Amino acid sequence: MLSLKNSLKVLKKTNALLEGHFILSSGLHSAQYVQCAKLLSYPKLSEKFIRSLAFKIKKKIKKIDIILSPAMGGIIIGYEIGKLLGKETIFCERVKKKFTLRRGFSIKKNSKVLIVEDVITTGKSSLECVKLIKKSNAKLVGFACLIDRTSKTKIKNRIISQVKLKIPTYTKNNLPSYIREIPVTKPGSRFLK
Repeated sequence: MLSLKNSLKVLKKTNALLEGHFILSSGLHSAQYVQCAKLLSYPKLSEKFIRSLAFKIKKKIKKIDIILSPAMGGIIIGYEIGKLLGKETIFCERVKKKFTLRRGFSIKKNSKVLIVEDVITTGKSSLECVKLIKKSNAKLVGFACLIDRTSKTKIKNRIISQVKLKIPTYTKNNLPSYIREIPVTKPGSRFLK
């Protein structure tokens, strides 16, 4: 299993942990941003992260039928976790700003579903995935992600993660002056139209 210290080294080495002024997909502001796509662009390094996360999932969750990931960020991680655990892996996509299952994907009634993401900050995408699970009359068994950035969210205590980072977030009206002075970047996929 990959230690926290080594995980942070990998994030910095791959430029996956960025410094600046970011507006997250939740609309909150932050002085740091985790860009898992940068980590995933180095398959050998990201493999260690993903294997370590799969090990943690196996220890905590005994029965999983399907892995559901929100597009875009969770697709690769969900696929890799599914491959390591030998589970079917699907993803949902936004259609008219709402997550939906497309491409012939479905969740069978009574199946046990694990939601896998790259980064969880507010849990908004994960909670949107929960609606799809409930609509299918299936059972949510938990949440997993490479990076857990949560602080105040309903799912905080149900997340299995490779790394837990405490990165403060702020509303637009509550920004510290040192962040306000830095040009804003909107890296999240929700901003792409």
